[in-house]
Amino acid sequence: MAVSSETGLSPVEAFALVGVVGVGAQWLAWRFRLPGIVMMLTAGLILGPFTGIFVPSRDIGPLVGPMISLAVAVILFEGGLTLNFKQLEDAAPAVRRLVVIGAPLGWLLSSLALALIAGLSWQSAIVFGGVMIVTGPTVIAPLLRAARLHNRPAQMLQWEAIVNDAVGALVAVIAFVWVMVSQQELGAVEALWTVGRGIGFATLVGFGAGLAVVKAFRESLVPEYMKVPMLFVLVLAAFALSDSVLHESGLLAVTVMGLIIANADLPSYTEIYRFKEQATTLLLSGVFILLGSNVKLSTLNLLDWRSGLFIAAVILLVRPATVLISLAGSQIPMKERLLVAFTGPRGVVLLAISGLFAERLVSEGIEDGAVLAPLAFALVVATVVLHGFTLKPVAARLGLTSGGAPGVIIVGGSAFAAGLGRALENADVKVLVTDPNRGQLRAAREAGLPTYYGDILSEAADHGVEFIAYSTILAASDNDAYNTLVATDLAPEFGRDAIWQVARAREDHARHALPSQLGGQALNGGRTLAQYLDLLAEGWTFRTTRLTEEYTLEKWHAAREGALPLAVMRDGRMWFVGRDEELSGRPGMRIISLIPPEIAERIRREAEEAAKEREAARALRKGEDDPGESD
Repeated sequence: MAVSSETGLSPVEAFALVGVVGVGAQWLAWRFRLPGIVMMLTAGLILGPFTGIFVPSRDIGPLVGPMISLAVAVILFEGGLTLNFKQLEDAAPAVRRLVVIGAPLGWLLSSLALALIAGLSWQSAIVFGGVMIVTGPTVIAPLLRAARLHNRPAQMLQWEAIVNDAVGALVAVIAFVWVMVSQQELGAVEALWTVGRGIGFATLVGFGAGLAVVKAFRESLVPEYMKVPMLFVLVLAAFALSDSVLHESGLLAVTVMGLIIANADLPSYTEIYRFKEQATTLLLSGVFILLGSNVKLSTLNLLDWRSGLFIAAVILLVRPATVLISLAGSQIPMKERLLVAFTGPRGVVLLAISGLFAERLVSEGIEDGAVLAPLAFALVVATVVLHGFTLKPVAARLGLTSGGAPGVIIVGGSAFAAGLGRALENADVKVLVTDPNRGQLRAAREAGLPTYYGDILSEAADHGVEFIAYSTILAASDNDAYNTLVATDLAPEFGRDAIWQVARAREDHARHALPSQLGGQALNGGRTLAQYLDLLAEGWTFRTTRLTEEYTLEKWHAAREGALPLAVMRDGRMWFVGRDEELSGRPGMRIISLIPPEIAERIRREAEEAAKEREAARALRKGEDDPGESD
């Protein structure tokens, strides 16, 4: 695609290109299990400085800055929406230490490193040091799921990222505002008044907008279909109103607004949050493509050996010192402290806010502010790549992973769940059986399976279940409506391809039937739980079978005619077999199936005969080796 450097793209073409490339980069990152932020930045660099296909300052012009500002505002609003105080109270004391002690300590150490090692002015250092508090929840989450960490270190890393995402942004905004005021050479009293007035006004705007949303939604003053549009309009309005009084204070306003809404316990909060997550994903794509394509190769030349030394110091000194000092004297084992200390990937907030503030600092006469954007870019790439490839092996070396085996949560305790769980464990699959009725879990406990007594959708389950260790859900309780609710509610988090449920009972009247588009995928055979329990009562049994070069899938089908394959384990992955799905087998694959009683009896007899033959062969070999006395 050849683009003239004079004409470039039209605004419509530019917006379309940003959307397609940004979302496409995220899809490629998901498909090939690569860090999404690196893929998006790489795509932006290819479009911009490397090829000149898309240059934001040329193709979009003065809209670049406002677009990035509004996108960052929505991203920080999301950060505020994740700050639920109830969940924070349940978090380990270590998380509070990492926030209360770690955030200011990290700001101080990062600012010192920027000034003493990278050679930045104190103005640029305290602004960028504030942003560096953030460890990037959008980067941490996929890393934790891939690494399968134990619950406590995973919770520490995840909650630190969520809380400090907002704290770091607020600190950076306050530092930036103070720098801007100081550049105006105001007196101390006047400077404090200007900063305090702006921060106070932004806090009031955010608080008021949040309360207005809560009141309107709770009292049904806004119809359901208008809730999300109304929310986004108010976010933009709060940002613009605060920003008109003090530049960049709008970021504080939208964060406070999100925090108020998150803790209001709104009935429609989940739907609002999920839709906003999708919008944030789209905005993330746009921000990273804009930032990457707007980088000038000449600015990358601003990085020198001191920049490399600074990045090494952040990874090896600043981050470890911040965590180890914060957790000193706590009950956290040293190996968990070390894992958290050497895990600190930076993400979107660092990059987006740094790019935003860099332009503002330069416009105010602070020339080394231009270094912030390329320095943030280098820090993000270095930490994401480093931790993306080292977190799992380091955690495994420290004994802090749940292992490489896939995990399955079976919702609903029954003889079917217990039998299937045992068969899955025989195939090296981690299993957890959950049920809100303790009595229903008896069969699973007797089978020696791990159990969770409680509702899998409750807030208690968020902290009592290591969701990150499981990749698949099977809803198999005796309540079809509850199975459908579980499958529908957990599908956005796990992915619909990982959500399964037993078939729902056929209703005689359409008015009693649940919508077909709700729920998960149906297991092979399309049977209800009652029908599976009937098969077990008739003598059907679960069996785990490994295929080999000699024992192929065709031989398995021939030897187990009538068997019902339910799950497959292959190459470290497990998946359930869909309704009427044709299997394709290869050596090493294990099949978990439900087999008829006559087949089970034949297999049992064959196993006994084989055992007798082996015993006879061993006795014969022993007799040959030890002939005994002779006449």
